[in-house]
Amino acid sequence: MTNSWRFSTLGDRHRALGSDLEDWSGMGTAWSYSKGDPDAEYMAIRTKAGLMDVSGLKKVMITGPAASHVIERATTRNMEKLMPGRAVYACMLNDAGKFVDDCVIYRLGPNTFMVVHGSGQGHEQLTMAATGRDVSIRFDDNLHDLSLQGPLAVDYIEKHVPGIRALPYFGILQTSLFGKPAMISRTGYTGERGYELFIRGQDAPMIWDRILEEGAEMGIIPCRFTTLDMLRAESYLLFFPYDNSEMYPFEDEGPGDTLWELGLDFTVSPGKVGFRGAEEHYRLKGKERFKIWGLKLEGKNVPGNGAPVFRDGTQVGLVTQAMYSPLNDWTVAIARLPVDCAVNGTSLEVRCGTHGPIAATTSQMPFFDPDKKRRTAKD
Repeated sequence: MTNSWRFSTLGDRHRALGSDLEDWSGMGTAWSYSKGDPDAEYMAIRTKAGLMDVSGLKKVMITGPAASHVIERATTRNMEKLMPGRAVYACMLNDAGKFVDDCVIYRLGPNTFMVVHGSGQGHEQLTMAATGRDVSIRFDDNLHDLSLQGPLAVDYIEKHVPGIRALPYFGILQTSLFGKPAMISRTGYTGERGYELFIRGQDAPMIWDRILEEGAEMGIIPCRFTTLDMLRAESYLLFFPYDNSEMYPFEDEGPGDTLWELGLDFTVSPGKVGFRGAEEHYRLKGKERFKIWGLKLEGKNVPGNGAPVFRDGTQVGLVTQAMYSPLNDWTVAIARLPVDCAVNGTSLEVRCGTHGPIAATTSQMPFFDPDKKRRTAKD
């Protein structure tokens, strides 16, 4: 494990499954397990349910009369539209109108919010926006986040939490689980109907063990962090900085991608101004240097991250994440491509250092459940 400064109380559980607890966002995280099989974990989440420890996500508590104003300034969403008990996905930009982080904003009360973000500049953005405001910002690392994802997740939780089935997509429920305080949100990062269980660190080991023990007969298994890469590639879920120019720099300028380029412009509330980078965001519309777009590849060989993409013998882009689905029998990838390739049906070639050239065709994302009916199901 690298020099992490944040620690999950589930570390011993992950080590028992064969994890070295690689660092992510300052926390030793179960990127991989020597026990188990990523394909089996992927199949569990797509067809049954899987449990992941995503406590490496950073939880920032924002309270006080100016809380909504701080979030208004720091993010792309309109807080006057977000009521208590609801959450929303949002982005954060710098002054140049370039993406620096994404987050989920949970409104817990009129003046109380939780902003959950990954390894980008979210905490710094919020702190900057709070300067001179009547607001308190607190980083809560005791709060752990267990993600139970898959079509049977609701069936399992319903045994212990009455009313969970009625919780809408991006809804929040303050409740108890196994006699311990919990906040459950209908959110996740898999493209499936799933739930995140926000619980105290001291309760996490018992809750982890009990879900896996009781859920075994339903096919619920523990899942490594990188199983998310398979799921997100199918479901068009980006992961900063692994799809961004911070990882794949431009030749002639510094890092930073626009929401138009990433396909995240939908996170800007209609008509909203006044958020950091707003003027540049709107000015840069139609000036995309590339587009995040999908590829469908021939065969079952999966190219590595960064594999170059060629058109007529000239490199035009690169793969940021690819996967083969044993469920859908396809090989698909997220790629950074020229704007004129961001249409369906363009023939390209991915050159993989391991597998050689792979024929590919551009395809709109998400590949799996394009209408998003699974994650938003109401029954």
